[in-house]
This record gives sequence, C-alpha cells and structure tokens, in this order.
Amino acid sequence: MTLPSPLPVSGPLRVKELNPAQVTAVLGNDPRLIIPIGTCEQHGPHLPLGCDTIIVEHMADDLSAEYGVLRAPTVEYGVNVDTERGFTGNASLRKKTLHRMLNDLIDSWEATGVREFILLTAHGHDPHQEALATVITTAARVRVVDIFGVNLSDLLQGQREAMHGDEVDTSIMLFLAPDLVNLDLAQDYMMSREQLRRYRRGWLTVPSGSAGSIGRPSLADAEKGKRLYERIFAKISDRIFLAPAPAE
Repeated sequence: MTLPSPLPVSGPLRVKELNPAQVTAVLGNDPRLIIPIGTCEQHGPHLPLGCDTIIVEHMADDLSAEYGVLRAPTVEYGVNVDTERGFTGNASLRKKTLHRMLNDLIDSWEATGVREFILLTAHGHDPHQEALATVITTAARVRVVDIFGVNLSDLLQGQREAMHGDEVDTSIMLFLAPDLVNLDLAQDYMMSREQLRRYRRGWLTVPSGSAGSIGRPSLADAEKGKRLYERIFAKISDRIFLAPAPAE
C-alpha cells in the first residue's frame, strides 16, 4: 500500500505543487482556497508590468503559510484601466471574460470540496472588481479582498489613499522586490479625488501627461513598504482569517 505524500511542514500550500491526495488532506482541515488575481499593466516607467501580480502573490503565499489555507495558481491577467496612449506589454481581459474564467475555475474547485473562495486582488479598477464580485457558486462562499481597501493614510506622506504605481505600490515593491524597481525613473502625477473616482470607475483614462502612474512614487521607500505590507496583512488576517466563521 502506498502512503500519501506528507504535507509541507512550512511555507505556503500551493495547489500546483501538491498532488490530489495532499490537496484532499488540506481541504479536510480547512476547505478554503485563496485565489490571487493580478494584472499585466503599466505602473509607470519605474515598475514592472506585473506589479499588482507580484504584490498579491506575496500576500497570498504569506496568508497561506500563516493559516494553512490552500493557495491556487495565480490568475495573471485582469481588467485594465484604459489609457490615452499605448504602453508596450499591457494585456487586459474584458470584464465578462475574467468573470467567465473565474466562474469556470471556481466551479471546478467547488466540485472537489472547496467551500470558501478568497479572491485576492491588488487592482482597484471598478470593472475588474465587478468581475470578481459577481462570480457564481453552487453553495460555496465567495469573499473578494481588495488589499488596498485598507486605510493606509497615516503611513503615507504625499497621498491619502492607494492610487496606481504610486507611493504605496512603489514602497511595497521596494520592500518585496527591490531589484525590479528603478526609483530614478519614477514620475509623480496627482489627480483630484473626483478625478481618481472617475478613473477607477473607468470614466477617465490614464491621461497622456502621466507616465503611467498616478500618485507620488518619488516618496516611496522600503521601510514604508514594510509598514504598509504588514498593515495590510494584519487587517486581512483579522477580517478574513481570524474572524468567526459565519453560521451555516
């Protein structure tokens, strides 16, 4: 008789690195699945196009490792904000395409025992968020977590909230992957709160005067990124992973 492979004793529980018996064993202890959802989108000349993806993958891995929850393979593409000029490398899905893809994936995983899906994203564009918020399950619970929905204002110098390729994104990237950041190329470009609201909704494109980022990336540093990341991790932990389970 062949015994099932033991589970990793530490680190994230990534579905793509486990066999079916191991996945069954993890779900027997905790029937939740974290799905990190990124983008392939410009964040200014100082950051990689996978900025959202890199941040959300790190968060998904750390939450999986801390709480013993399965972590799905990353969905690398999202619904991008329109721009007034092309940015080489950008790749976007339509809202209905992302929605249908997530429905298909979640349907497969629900059929094999997942009872709660935690959709983790670092992209605040409303059409992107709507694609996540409207996925359908048979009975499983779906929780959409925008990691930048956390109040970060007291940790920032030039902004009141997360924007795009900004003081927040750039600081966190300097903390997580400094070799992928060229701070010398960072360019500040501010919007009013009303412009930012319209931009997130999709009613305002990235203006041609912006290098691709919105906010003040010039104020970023790695220590600030560490504080931001730890604040976000703690808030998600409290609200999603440590909160009492809902009644059946």
